[in-house]
Amino acid sequence: MDLFLGLGIAGVVLLTLSLVLDGVLEGLLGGTLDGLLDGWLSLPVIAGFTSMLGFTSAIVLGTTDLGAGAATAVGALAGAAAGWLTWKLSRTLMRDQTSLTPRGDDLIGTAGSVVTAIPADGYGEVLLHLAGQPVKFAAKSSEPVRRGAEIWVEAALSPTSVAVRPVDR
Repeated sequence: MDLFLGLGIAGVVLLTLSLVLDGVLEGLLGGTLDGLLDGWLSLPVIAGFTSMLGFTSAIVLGTTDLGAGAATAVGALAGAAAGWLTWKLSRTLMRDQTSLTPRGDDLIGTAGSVVTAIPADGYGEVLLHLAGQPVKFAAKSSEPVRRGAEIWVEAALSPTSVAVRPVDR
């Protein structure tokens, strides 16, 4: 039973080390293990398997009349299940995606207001809403646009400037 408890404790220690020192082993070995420690051979999966094997085998050995072989078999099945669940959970978490980063083309057709008056064929400033946040852009227009006027974005000239036209209502 001491061997099984030792395996369980070693698995918990390995899991703690894998969480604290995530990626250190791969960094120390200079990329020679690229891809090897991903998936089924990742440290969390091995730690989950080892700890479940040890603790389940110790419980089976201590609560039943089965021998060490049967306790090891039951522990290995429980360890395989824990390893598989750890692998599936880590794959799900790693695939978690955020929304796409907004681009300049996403501004075309957006309404906004003029913050600094725009002279004809010159630059002024407009306030637009990008991804729900107010953002100030440099703006160019072919005709003069007064401060406070509503505008539409016609084109994205650069990451920080747009071509606009006034809205006629």
